Amino acid sequence: MTPVELSRTVLHAVRRAVDDGELSVAVPERAVVTEPGPGGCGDYATGIALQLARPAGQPPRRVAEILVPRLADADGIREVVVTGPGFLNISLAEQAQADLVTAVVREIRARGAAYGHGDALAGQVVALRVPYEVRAEVVADAVVRLVAAQGGRATVEHAEPVTLRPVPAPEDPAPLGPDAAQWALLHPAPHDRPRITADHLLQREGNPLFRVRYAHARVRSVSRNAARLGFTAEPGPIATPEEAGILRDLLTPLADHPRILAAAATHRAPDRLARHLVTVADAVLPFLPSVLPRGEEKPSAAHRARLALAEAAGTVLAGGLSLLGIDAPEHL
Repeated sequence: MTPVELSRTVLHAVRRAVDDGELSVAVPERAVVTEPGPGGCGDYATGIALQLARPAGQPPRRVAEILVPRLADADGIREVVVTGPGFLNISLAEQAQADLVTAVVREIRARGAAYGHGDALAGQVVALRVPYEVRAEVVADAVVRLVAAQGGRATVEHAEPVTLRPVPAPEDPAPLGPDAAQWALLHPAPHDRPRITADHLLQREGNPLFRVRYAHARVRSVSRNAARLGFTAEPGPIATPEEAGILRDLLTPLADHPRILAAAATHRAPDRLARHLVTVADAVLPFLPSVLPRGEEKPSAAHRARLALAEAAGTVLAGGLSLLGIDAPEHL
């Protein structure tokens, strides 16, 4: 069950509650499904109950409790838990989780670097008016690519009133080199002052740019080593009980990538994509040691499936860095 399919399942639960007379609301067109936030649990979470509470005239937790049984008996869902003010936390059944892995990996392999590109802004023209300032120019350039990836077109000009004005860079980022300079200006939120320091050049764990590029290079290295061992990637079942947590941590951001790209384009916020790439990198790195056979172990279907998932993460990292105007190295 993909996030899109789960969103439809959530909306179906809302429709059932309306039809049964327990909720009096207009069924929304879309239910946002994301990874659980702090204090959450399970595979996915949705704030649909908070969204419907006001029009329903009921507290969010009561709306969530109405939806719980209608979600819990849906195919592919193992458990639904209410947390916080009314978030619905959804755990997928084991087979649904396995099917999701295969579906997401196959979609990424089919679409390549275009995975996550969509039509959220189809037919729209986004006029960006920016000041004469290096960070504003770099952010606008990234927004142009993000908008195009969502089917729209963005124009950039220097005119008043300004519509895109991130906090300016405190100094010229050019000495960092093109990739580190891009990252230094794009990774912070627009209202945060960017750090133009040599930390962006350090090859160590504390540097988010290094982790993202290192994760991509490691995936490429694993693929080369798999080829030397005589096997290639093939999507399929992966998880052993020991791998379930690592798998979930990686699968969730990969499945969420299309939503992140749409949000980054809609809100003119390339920083959302940059932070998302860090999440993907931090999830794939612990997974990579399980991809290749160890010792005298022979390559199996599980190894081919793990390789497919790792390569899918590498594809997302490379595609995301490209949208930010940053190179994804094969070696690092």
